[in-house]
Amino acid sequence: MSMSAGGGRRKGRLGGMNEINVTPLIDVMLVLLVIFMVTAPLLTTGVHVDLPKAKSAPMQADDTKLLIIVTRDEQVFLGKDEITTAVEDRLKTNSRLAEDKEVYIQADENVKYGVVLRVMAAARNAGVEKLGMITDPLVVK
Repeated sequence: MSMSAGGGRRKGRLGGMNEINVTPLIDVMLVLLVIFMVTAPLLTTGVHVDLPKAKSAPMQADDTKLLIIVTRDEQVFLGKDEITTAVEDRLKTNSRLAEDKEVYIQADENVKYGVVLRVMAAARNAGVEKLGMITDPLVVK
């Protein structure tokens, strides 16, 4: 007597299922996709926060760093030299700037934002990699 593992079944008859039904898996994936698509924009919206006022210790003055000064009447100085007419050209030809790639900007509080922005862009175009802003320390009474 010989026994076969198949039990003598023929092809075409009802037998065990060899494939996984993926339809429920696809349904779950589509539901999750819709949920994430709806909730993702809600997570990226900004929240208004009132930041606290803080008093910090002033930085030590360093005479070795390059300083660009923007005055109230929109004059631009590199150290003590006025460079108002050719800011970018003068910055490109400055040897210390080419070596350090770092400059600090000190602007009057009443100067227009656009003037300071143009000076910052000129510094960036001249090869500045580190740009700092110098302000007066916050006086808390």
